Parts: sequence; C-alpha cells; structure tokens
Amino acid sequence: MRRYGGAVLLLLTGAAVLRITLFGELYLRYVQAGLRPYLIVSGGALVLLGLVSLATTALPGHRGHPGDHPGHPGDHPGHPGHHHGPAGPRVAWLLTLPALALLLFPPPALGSYSADREAAQRAAQGVGSFPALPAGDPVTLTVGAYTSRAIYDSARSLKGRTVRLTGFVTHGDDGAWYVTRLLVTCCAADATTAKVEIRDADAPPTDTWVTVTGTWRPKGTLGSDAAWPPLLAATAVTRVKQPADPYEKP
Repeated sequence: MRRYGGAVLLLLTGAAVLRITLFGELYLRYVQAGLRPYLIVSGGALVLLGLVSLATTALPGHRGHPGDHPGHPGDHPGHPGHHHGPAGPRVAWLLTLPALALLLFPPPALGSYSADREAAQRAAQGVGSFPALPAGDPVTLTVGAYTSRAIYDSARSLKGRTVRLTGFVTHGDDGAWYVTRLLVTCCAADATTAKVEIRDADAPPTDTWVTVTGTWRPKGTLGSDAAWPPLLAATAVTRVKQPADPYEKP
C-alpha cells in the first residue's frame, strides 16, 4: 500500500486546494481574491499529477521499493533479512494528515487573537489632507480608511459626518471595546490591524461581527500616538454575518 502514498498525498492536497477555491470562497480566509486563478491551476495540477502517479504505479510490472525481492519484502542487496518494518510506512502516512485537515476542516479566518497580538502599527504616512467624503450620511468607510482619516487628516473630513463601519469585536484590558479589521496585502501571513474604539454603546462578545453607525470624536494630536486608536461615538450597533471576504486591503 505504501507505494501509492505519494499519489494519494498529491490527490488529497490538490482536492483540498480545489475545495477552498473552485467550489467555494474559503480561500478568502487566507489570500486575496486575485490569487484564486493561480490556486485553481495549482490544485488541478496536483490532482492531475496524483492521477498520473496512481496510474503508472498500478501498471503491471511496476516495482515498488527497489530493494524488494520476492519472498523477502524490504530486503536489500547485500543485507539479507534487513528491512525497515511497518513503522516506516506508518510514519510516512502521517504526511496526509495536513492535507486531510485542510480538506475536511478548513481553519477559520484570523480574528481577535491575531488582532490582539498585533502592535499598534499604522501606515507610514504624514499628516495631510484626504479626498472629500461622498455626500450623504451615513457614509460607509472601511475601518482602515476611518483610522487613517481620524489620525492623519488635517482637513478634518470626518467632522460633522455620520459614518458606518463593519468589523469584528475585540476588547481591551481597560474595558474598552473596538470594531476591528485585519488588513491583508497578499495573504493572511502579512495581516496588520486597524481598529476603532467605540464609545456610548454596550460591548458585544469578542469576535462578533457588527456594523457600527456613529460620529467621529477627536482624540490626541494628529499623527501622534495619542490619536491611536481613534474614537467613534456610536448611535447604533447591529450584529451582522461575517462577510465572505473578512479582510480589508491597505
């Protein structure tokens, strides 16, 4: 059975990649949408290689281990009776576990744990003016866009405007709570955090997805550490489902 191990591993890995890309949107938990075609091609190639390997291995006359001899499985030339025993193949089959895990139990998107581990990192940009916001209230902004305007916008474009933000809930040690999003440039490995402290509203449970409507409340000097994280005085907090793509782009 061990001679089919490589083919099975290729098939499982390819099937797992295709499952999260071709047959759903789970891949958005790990990478940006633009990488989907490459993942589909890669998954298809792995499945094809697995099928070819399976077919060639099953051909009549195909030999498994080069040291195998009839009547003495696992014997090696010059070392009669010497073999690896059953432990070798059993250990090798453990390589299929990661592929099976991804196929059957795809891990969730990054959440509050990843956000809490992220230091208060912000874009390396100076204080300046931002483009005018669209007319009409409330105006929908990403959490990242709101934090940039709140911290760096010398024109104070948020003043007097009602905004709407969507993200998941995180909590601070001091009892404060935040609407939070993870910003992903390429994949989940490079995620950074954007968060807004919510005032005048009760805190939902951690990792709950919410849409918060409210108004900007000034805090600290523009561009300073005292301005982080920015504040939002909430007028409404609504629980929502996690979006298909839980990440924002920087």
